[in-house]
Amino acid sequence: MKWTRIAVRCKTEQIDTVSAVLSMTDSGLEIEDYSDAKENLSTVYGELIDEKILKSDKTHATVAIYISEEDDAAAAEAEIRERLDAAGLKDCPLTSAAVDEEDWANNWKQYYKPLRVGKRMLILPPWESCEIGKDDAVIVMDPGMAFGTGTHESTKLCLILLEKHLKPGEDLLDVGTGSGILSIAALKLGARSAHAYDIDPVAVKVAGENFEKNGVSDRAHAEISDLLRGVDRKNAPFSIVTANIVADILIRMAPEVASYMAPGARLVASGVIESRHGDVIDAMAAGGLLPIDSCDENDWTAIVFLKP
Repeated sequence: MKWTRIAVRCKTEQIDTVSAVLSMTDSGLEIEDYSDAKENLSTVYGELIDEKILKSDKTHATVAIYISEEDDAAAAEAEIRERLDAAGLKDCPLTSAAVDEEDWANNWKQYYKPLRVGKRMLILPPWESCEIGKDDAVIVMDPGMAFGTGTHESTKLCLILLEKHLKPGEDLLDVGTGSGILSIAALKLGARSAHAYDIDPVAVKVAGENFEKNGVSDRAHAEISDLLRGVDRKNAPFSIVTANIVADILIRMAPEVASYMAPGARLVASGVIESRHGDVIDAMAAGGLLPIDSCDENDWTAIVFLKP
C-alpha cells in the first residue's frame, strides 16, 4: 500500500499544539523529539543512544502522520496547514512525501551486511549470502524488534571475549538475551546448552525464532525473566554467563550473579561505557567476582569476571 507522510517541523515547546492539530486528521502520530537525549544519557538505557541523536537539533522536533492512498492526502495537507495557521503556527514548515509500506519493513536491511567477528564467527543476515569457510561459526541473525545484531560495539566485544573464554561442553546463562545472538554464538562455538532470559516478551519470541533459524533450538531455550529473578536454578550452576546490558543493570545483578556460577566460571559483561568501567568492577568484586580480562572499542568496554 502507498502512503503519504505529512510532517510538521516545529519548536519543541510547540509539540503539544502541533500534535493536537495533526491528531484531528489521524491519531497515529510519529514524533521525533531528541531534546532530552543528552540528559537521559546516564539513565539505565541511555548508554544505547546513537551518537547522531545526541548531536541532533535539540530545539526542534518533527510530528508526522501517514495518510493512506485510499484517502485524500492533498485535502488533509491543506486542512492541517489551515489549522496550524489558525493556531498561530504559520512559521512551522509542512512537508509531504510518498512512502511505500514495504519500504518501512525492508529498507533498513540494506545496511545490515555479513559481519565477521573474532577469529571464527560470521554473522549472516538471512537475506544475504557470502563465502563461508569450513571453520566459520555461522550465526544467521534476523534481529526483528530485539536488540543485538553484532554491529554494536557492546555486542562485538562480548562476542570476542565469549569466543576467547568459552570452553567446549559448557552450559551458558545468557542474561538479557535480546535477539539471542550470544546464545547462538556460544552453541556454534561448542557450548553444550544455552539458557537465555529477557524481560521483554518480544525479545524472547525473536530469540526463539533465531534459535530455530540456526538449528540450535534443541539446545537453547528463551524465557521471560527480570535479570536473575525467574532463572531456573535447577540448571545452575553455570560455567559461563553473558550479560550484554548496561552498567547500571550489571551493578544491580552483581550481588547475586555469583550464586548461579560454578567455581571457575566466567561472566562476560558488556554494554559498559568507559566512565562506568570502575563502578562495574567494584560491584562485581563486592559480589565475589574477580576481573581477569577486558577489551574495548571507542567508548565501550567489555569485562570478563572469574568466580574463584
